[in-house]
Amino acid sequence: MPASAFCINPSGEESGSVRKVMPSSYLTREGFEKSEQELEYLRTVKRKEVAQRLQDAMEDGELIENAEYEAAKNEQSFTEGRIKELEILLANAHIIGEEANIHGVVKVGSNVTIQEDGSEPETYMIVGPAEADPLDKRISNESPIGRALINHKIGDKVKVETPGGAFCVEILAIE
Repeated sequence: MPASAFCINPSGEESGSVRKVMPSSYLTREGFEKSEQELEYLRTVKRKEVAQRLQDAMEDGELIENAEYEAAKNEQSFTEGRIKELEILLANAHIIGEEANIHGVVKVGSNVTIQEDGSEPETYMIVGPAEADPLDKRISNESPIGRALINHKIGDKVKVETPGGAFCVEILAIE
């Protein structure tokens, strides 16, 4: 049976490809810069705004039943959590899409054109989870389809396991 007549499991056994463990913090240059800008905004502007809201709420008197104080405390907690999240993301970031794909295999940063039987071809960019946006044709390397496509080549028919069931796609192009 020719290799193109069946689907290759996401583990890649049929293609003989070697799976590599990838860091979880993949970002495009654009995503990295956007995250840096958000972090700078949160540290310099948002923290001050929240601190002022807390100050104003404390001056209003009774803190036990002060809804504004509770809202400001919640916002402060969210802001500090997001700052920590962005710090970790940026500290562990691996910038994708800056090196050429000379091996012709799908990896994070690749633009992949795939086709499911009976459907039109679709092109997606494989990105890290922080930048995934399926409506913008950017899918996470940790999503079922992203995970299935990684380390496969043009012409491979890949089986994608999803919560809604399995289906096969053929890889038509990799950029």
